[in-house]
Amino acid sequence: QVRLMESGGGSVQSGGSLRLSCEASNYADENYYYFGWFRQAPGKAREGVAVNYHYGRQTYYNPSVKGRFTASEDTTRRTIYLQMNDLKPDDTAIYYCAQNRWIPSMEPLDSHRYNYWGQGTQVTVSS
Repeated sequence: QVRLMESGGGSVQSGGSLRLSCEASNYADENYYYFGWFRQAPGKAREGVAVNYHYGRQTYYNPSVKGRFTASEDTTRRTIYLQMNDLKPDDTAIYYCAQNRWIPSMEPLDSHRYNYWGQGTQVTVSS
């Protein structure tokens, strides 16, 4: 069982920045896992934002946030971060972190394949 806890949400004006953190109790797999960020806006489906693949040292981004958001991981703290710059009102959502062991052909930004989720943290961007 993996427990995840997010922190760092809040309210900012358009163009502002926020940094989210997510600490894990442990890893779904020692080496082969995805650990990343998803979000869900009111009335919309949950979507992938940025996901790290630990073994491949790759990060996958939703095109809508590429160049503005940066995902990173500190394995010594079992924590991932999401630095969000140049925030826009369309970024308003509940942000969740999620983790799953790597599965062949798994699409890293597909939320349906993840078994472990945090409780979510609200991000609100005003114009």
